[in-house]
Amino acid sequence: MRALSVATLRDMGCEVLEADDAKSALDQLDRHPAVRLLFTDIGLPGAMNGRDLAGAALRALPGLKVLFTSAYAQDTHVPQDRIGPRLELLTKPFAGPDLARHVRAVLDQTFQADPS
Repeated sequence: MRALSVATLRDMGCEVLEADDAKSALDQLDRHPAVRLLFTDIGLPGAMNGRDLAGAALRALPGLKVLFTSAYAQDTHVPQDRIGPRLELLTKPFAGPDLARHVRAVLDQTFQADPS
């Protein structure tokens, strides 16, 4: 799925940074603060899962948008208030055009500033 995702995103004209785990992803985000979208599986190897990664990434880059993916049905039923206003979920399996539509939709969304 990762190879398909990378190829699809590059075909869309996106610059893609890859990471094997959450720590590597956070290191990439630290080196590339202009990243606009984090696309991550909810289930990741290592100590941090995708939700943990998204939380840490959003603390570092508050304007970041997040697209989760998961093959597990229980992950698809997470209430929106637990996911967050800049976060979306794409269930597996998905095809390249599905990913392209979701990425475009997430990137095109505009969000009002958090009043807190």
